[in-house]
Parts: sequence; structure tokens; C-alpha cells
Amino acid sequence: MSESTAPGRRARVFAGVGLLVGIFWIQLALSVHRNSFTWDEDDHIYSGYMSWKHGDFGLNPEHPPLVKLVAALPLLHLPVKMPALQNRFFKLEGFLGGKEFFFNNDADGMLFRARLAVSLFAVLLAVLVFLAAKEMFGMWAGFIALGLLAFDPNFLAHGAVVGTDAGLSCFLFASIYAFYRYVKAPSVGRLAAAGLATGLAISTKHTATLVFPMLAMLAVCEIFRRDNTVDSTQRDAKGKRTVRLAAALLLITVISIGVLWACYGFRYEPRANRLAMNPTYAEFVKSMSRPHDVWLLSTVGRFHLLPESYLYGLADVRKMSDFYSSFVFGKIYPQGVWFYFPVAFAIKSSLAFLIFLLLAIWAMATRKFTAWREILFLTIPPAFYLLVAMVAGMNIGLRHILPMYTFLIVLVGGATWALIQTNRRWAYAIVVLLIFQAVSTTRTFPAYMAYANELWGGPTQTYKYLTDSNVDWAQQLKATKRYLDDRGVKNCWFVYFGEGVIDYSYYGIPCKPLPTPDAMWTGEFAEAPPAIDGPVLISAGCLSGWEFGPGVLNPYEQFKSLKPAAVIDFGVFVFDGHFEIPLAASLSHSHKAQELLAANQLPEALAEAQQALALAPNAVRPNALLGSVYTAMNQPAEARAHNERALQLAKTVEPGFQRNWITGLEGALSKK
Repeated sequence: MSESTAPGRRARVFAGVGLLVGIFWIQLALSVHRNSFTWDEDDHIYSGYMSWKHGDFGLNPEHPPLVKLVAALPLLHLPVKMPALQNRFFKLEGFLGGKEFFFNNDADGMLFRARLAVSLFAVLLAVLVFLAAKEMFGMWAGFIALGLLAFDPNFLAHGAVVGTDAGLSCFLFASIYAFYRYVKAPSVGRLAAAGLATGLAISTKHTATLVFPMLAMLAVCEIFRRDNTVDSTQRDAKGKRTVRLAAALLLITVISIGVLWACYGFRYEPRANRLAMNPTYAEFVKSMSRPHDVWLLSTVGRFHLLPESYLYGLADVRKMSDFYSSFVFGKIYPQGVWFYFPVAFAIKSSLAFLIFLLLAIWAMATRKFTAWREILFLTIPPAFYLLVAMVAGMNIGLRHILPMYTFLIVLVGGATWALIQTNRRWAYAIVVLLIFQAVSTTRTFPAYMAYANELWGGPTQTYKYLTDSNVDWAQQLKATKRYLDDRGVKNCWFVYFGEGVIDYSYYGIPCKPLPTPDAMWTGEFAEAPPAIDGPVLISAGCLSGWEFGPGVLNPYEQFKSLKPAAVIDFGVFVFDGHFEIPLAASLSHSHKAQELLAANQLPEALAEAQQALALAPNAVRPNALLGSVYTAMNQPAEARAHNERALQLAKTVEPGFQRNWITGLEGALSKK
């Protein structure tokens, strides 16, 4: 190509990249405008706002601050009514403070600004995908990879949600890509870039710490990748590479920890102005179930090696992994299951992407694709990430393995371009698959979160196989409002997945709430009668029974066998008719009894607990609650009788899902 045509070629490349990135961003912007709050967003953004304004990193320590800081940045100049801090348990302080922060202000406008800000991580990721694929395999590999990413349903679902998954995908990939560039052509600048990218990754999400073993494994591969000759010169070269790469990994670690401290303002204490965490760090760490975790985090905290808020978040992540149940193929498991993420990957990856992945494996197996250094850099990180996710027990959404996709997309770009180079007819198949991916994904707009590929029946069937952020992260309120308005519905009931942390009345939804686990956790009361008349709206996350438990533990179990009158955005099910819901009504009376007991209004608490038991005599909660009330009333015989009944039920009715009740009741009965 002559010099006169080179600028024209570069201009066409820039235009092509700009077009695909622009299409990707427009899809993100349109979808986030159509979707309401997801479960965590008000908490995340409020936390970021408080970090900017008051140096407070204690409201949402479960995640490092980088994404939250970026999300809150467009809100700093707005006049907002601020909630008062109340020294509640840190999660309640963050979630309930975030709820008040948004829904006492222009919630929709503030959310849209924050989402557009964090969409920049997804845009940066798209650019990095093109650059990496182009550098590793050539320009057309870059365009194939970018085309795949621009219509990937999972990146479209989470790329502009104020969460940590897209940001982690961006910076984890940036870390590995920067290290790849360093080992190809070592320089101080490339090493510094790797350290910076790694620091941004660990400042985004705690699971980014997996980048350090990934880099170590890649360094080992780099040392032994070359000629294994016994020549002394080669042995010396290998020794020098070992020393250089070890020093590089050490420097990357030092730089990255410096970046992490910078994100916390180089301050160990999580909260400014002498505000304390509730509970304190020492108390919170001691409540962890694994003694070695307690020792490690206590030791690191004692020497102030990392910011306390970051360590507090690590403890929280480890604690939460003990309590999450799993929902796969319509079955609820009391804890995490190893096959969850492979199943979720098979269901929620586009069919085109899965075919591309099989082609890449075939191309490597037949040695049509042999760029082994690049293959190692693109397969070791996602394989290791998946392995850790499979044993971690946090089975609440494919988004937790979203970073895998970036590496695999670039790998697919390289493999498919290698196939095209062997036979140009492959180009037609690749184009058809890319078009199929675009059509398959965009038909789910704007409810990308509920995407499932055609092998599983598409997004209308996702709720049967998976739950939580795979389908319903509480984001359908705008569509629900349109549905109710179009039909003139003024009276209804709503079992809403985001109840307690999101105020659906802000959107003008006239439904009365029914009890959910999260609403009870936040202290939000929902008065449920023993029988109701529809329409009854139930979020997919609640319909699954994932948080309540299976069978008789789920107060809405009957609805799973009924045909809904409508389904809103694949995630809110509408039922018409007359329905008996005694367990839900019992939960309402139990909730009221707990509040009265806490206020030491014992006769009133007793009356409410007795009503709860009359509605659900074979449920653990009302029996255990009566035990607590009678204990407070100094009637030990009655207390023991109800506690023993509750313990018997807990041990015989789905005991795997009532293990916390069992522990607590055994403790109560052991006291004289």
C-alpha cells in the first residue's frame, strides 16, 4: 500500500471501529433508559456520592470504590436532599440511605446520568477488545471480535448497570493485555501500564485479586514456552527471563496496591469524621465461619496493609458465600453447586457465540490456529476464573463470570480469522453467524438481562432454569407501569423482588405489596390478608422461591403451576383470580409481632404471633417467634414447648434451608 492510501485505510478502520462501538453504546443507552433500578444500584451510587462528598467508604464496603465513584461523579453538582445517617447495620445504612437518596429526589434522572457514566467502562472494553485482537491476530480478527462484543447479550445487559461486573471485565482484561504487551516487548512504560491496569481492576471488585495468580501462571508459561534445549546459553536466557518476570510481577503488585490506596484517599479508616462501622471491623471479622480467614484478615488489618473498608468487604464476600442458595433447572439447592456456572454459560451465551467457541476449539485441535502465546493468554485467565467461580458458592448470576467472555471473544476473533485465511469460504459462515447473533440479541430489547439462547427456548423460558440477575434484578417497573396503565388497573397486589430497597410507588404503580424476604430484612411491612383477588404481579425472582426455599417454605408456590395472564419484560408475571395465601399472611403477622417484641409490647406481640401460628401452624417462624415472646414474658414452659415444636419442624421440613433456624433454636433450648 502506498503512503498516499495509508491514511485513507486508517480512516476506514477508525470509522468501522467507531460505528461498531457507537452501535454498542446506543444499545446500552436505550436499554438503560427503558429499565428501572436494579437491586443494588441505589446503594452503589449513594455510596459513591458519600465517598466524594464526605470521604465515607463505609456504606458499601462489599465492593471497592472505583465504579461507584465514577457513577456518582455526574451527580455531584445536583441539588439533592440528603438522608440522615442513623448508625444502622452497615448494609441497611447503605441500602435504605440509598433508597431515600434517590426516591426523595429526581431518581430517574439521577440514575440515567450514573448509568451513562459507568457505560464508559463498557465502551473502553470494546476498544480494548479490538486493539488486542488486532495486535494479536490482525485487523479483521479485531473486527470479528468487536462485532461479537457489540451484540453480546450479557454485556448489553450489564454494560451500563451501576455494578462492578462490566468494570471488572474491562480492567481484568486490560491487566492481562498490558502484561502480554510487556512480555512481547519489555519496557518501563508497558510495565507501568500493567501495574496501573491491575490496580484499577482490584479497585473495582474483590474478585479481581484473581489477576495475581493469573499473571503468575502466564509468567511461568512465558518462561517455559520457548525452546527447551539444554544449551547453557538458553539456560542463562531462561534464568534471566525468570528474574525479569519475577521482578515485573513484584512491581505490578506494588503499583496496583498503590492505586488501590489512592482510590480510598490513602486512608486506612473507612469513614471520616470519626464515624464508626456497625459492626466494627474486629467484630465483623470474628463472625466469619472459617478460622483461617479470621486470622488472615485480622493480621492484615492489624498492620494496616490494605484499607479497612477493602478488608471489610473481603470479609463480607466470604460471609455471604455461606448463605446463598442456588436455583438451577427449576430446583433450589441450599448452597452453591459446582455446575451452576457451566449451566448458566450454556443457557445465557448466544447460540452464535457457542458455535464460534466450538469452531475455535476445533481450529486449535486441528492446528489451523497455532498462535500459542496468544492462546495461553486468552485461555488461562477465563479457565482459572471459571474454576474459582465453580467452587466459590456465589450462584446468583452469570454476571459473576462476565470477565470470561472478553478473553473468549478475542480468542474467537483470532481463530475465525485463521480459518478464513485457510479457506475464504469461511468468511460467509462467519458473517452469517455474526448477523444471527445480532438478531438473536436485539429481539430481547430492552430486557437483555433475561436473555437465553434458542436451544433453551429464548428469553420467555429463562425463568424456568435460572433466577436473580439472570432474569429479574427488579428492573421492570417502567414496563409494569405501562402495562397497568394500558389496562386501567388501579388495584392490584405486587410480590416485587426489589421490595424494601426500591420504592416502586415512585413510578406510580398502584399495587399493594405482599411480603418478600428482602422487605422483611429491611423492616418494610407488607400487610397480607389470608386471601386476595387479582391481578397479582409476581417478580420472577420471587416466583422461583429461591430466597424463601422450596415447596411449603414458599408462600407463593401455588403460582408456579398456574398459567399467567401476561408476562412483563420476561420477569414480572401477572395472575388473575382468587388466591388463598395463608403463609404470606402469617409472615405479615410474624413481622408485626417481631417489631412489637422489639418494642417490649409483649401482649400485643403475643396476639400477633398467635395469629401467625393459626395461619401457618406447621411453619417454623411463628412457632419460634412464640417461643421468643413467651421467653420475654417469663413463661419458660410455654417458650420451650414452642421452641421444641419449631426445632422439630426445622429438622424435618427442608432442613437444608432452615439450618439457621436449627442453630438458633438449639442454642435457645440449651439455655436453662
